[in-house]
Amino acid sequence: MQIFSNLFNKKKDIPKKIISFDGGGVRVIAGIVFLKKLEVESGKKITDIFDMFIGTSAGAFNASCLAFDDMSVVDLKKYWSKEYLDRIMETSFFWDQASLVQARPRYETKGRLKFLNEIFGEKTLGESKKPIVTLCYDIEKREHVIHSSNQTPNVTFVDAVCASSAAPMYFPTYKMSDGSWMIDGGVVTNNPTLIGFNHAKNFFDTENIKVLSIGAGLNKNKISGEASSKWGGVGWLRNDIMGMMLDSEIHNDIAKDIFDNNYLRINSPIGKINKMLDDDSEENLEKIHLMGLYWWSEFGKSALNFIED
Repeated sequence: MQIFSNLFNKKKDIPKKIISFDGGGVRVIAGIVFLKKLEVESGKKITDIFDMFIGTSAGAFNASCLAFDDMSVVDLKKYWSKEYLDRIMETSFFWDQASLVQARPRYETKGRLKFLNEIFGEKTLGESKKPIVTLCYDIEKREHVIHSSNQTPNVTFVDAVCASSAAPMYFPTYKMSDGSWMIDGGVVTNNPTLIGFNHAKNFFDTENIKVLSIGAGLNKNKISGEASSKWGGVGWLRNDIMGMMLDSEIHNDIAKDIFDNNYLRINSPIGKINKMLDDDSEENLEKIHLMGLYWWSEFGKSALNFIED
């Protein structure tokens, strides 16, 4: 009887594993490159390793694809090819490439909607094979909104992903099926680790949780303090004020202090990668791919150890 009791207690001590995806436009491809290596080296699918998937913005798309239907990272990578990116980023007729200040969003919604419908159809979060959590912001109520497979099971994947990735200036504000208007979850936090942990704690009724947090690169290029003192709105826009406002690395610092060895963050400075989130030129995509390989060289061994029970 004692043997069975010990076995039961041992099983109960196995931590739940969650994976969190930052937003970051095309730069999230680096995380897919890293996870593809993790699948190969571990011999396990990402969907078999992790118990819950969390994402913001472009990260919400990656999290949703993996949680939705047991998709492999190899299949997910195909959706970030130049062919699909051109379909998603259908440029608005009103966009003036010569002007920094625009009267309209850069891209239309219809290309993205058609693309997402081909993947998810009318499936809802409640039909997901693994628990999924996404984040967006209700502009009329001026509050964050969390969509998840257990709290909002009737929300469609298409609605959840479109809402979470409606980045201001890039895509139009997204109207949900219930009539609410949402923008990108990155305005709340671009690193949803803490939201994911809190949700997982309640969902699994345990605090024994390990979090693998996948970043999208950090713009650490120096800005001249003296030059910035003379900037107005256009100057700040030209010099990545949006990137500074969306920087959520403080959440990484908090998570490290709270979770200690139960937390692993995969991220690095972007170096010469374009700070613009929609640069899908071959040169830029190659640099992003190389960043993902660099992550594996830096964090691969730690990740393999981390996913062990």
